[in-house]
Amino acid sequence: MAGRRTFFSFHYQRDITRVNVVRNAGVVDAQAAAGWTDASLWEKAKREGDAAVKRRIDAGLQGTSVTVVLIGAKTSTRRWVGYEIAESIKRGNGVLGVFIHSIRDLTNKVDVKGDVPKGLLDCGAPCYTWDSAQLGKWVEKAAVKAGHPCLAHSRRGCRLCG
Repeated sequence: MAGRRTFFSFHYQRDITRVNVVRNAGVVDAQAAAGWTDASLWEKAKREGDAAVKRRIDAGLQGTSVTVVLIGAKTSTRRWVGYEIAESIKRGNGVLGVFIHSIRDLTNKVDVKGDVPKGLLDCGAPCYTWDSAQLGKWVEKAAVKAGHPCLAHSRRGCRLCG
């Protein structure tokens, strides 16, 4: 399933195993998803300074219609998550949060539930607990709410999607 071009905001070092479960769920085409990147690219941008990190985030948001914040135990403390949410809203993306603490890591452990990042609280974005069967519906609902045409029915105000 190709799905919408979606930007994913997450805590790379802490949650990449859980994030990969979401990535491999087949809801979003990983080739088209802006948030799936190599950590070395972020490290290089961080060494170049804040402006380089912002350019990298802005490039990742290009052509997306939804931003999903994957909320792990420490996501709310991640330096750039607020910027990613603010830029998403500014660009007209639908925004939502998904708690990923219940996804097992490589050691088969779950994590503690993280706090909702302030940016999600400020914009009133819905937050859900991970459910692979629902992610596509949540993404589509956020996109339509933000004013993007329904993908399944190719028109705004689809009677099935709201």
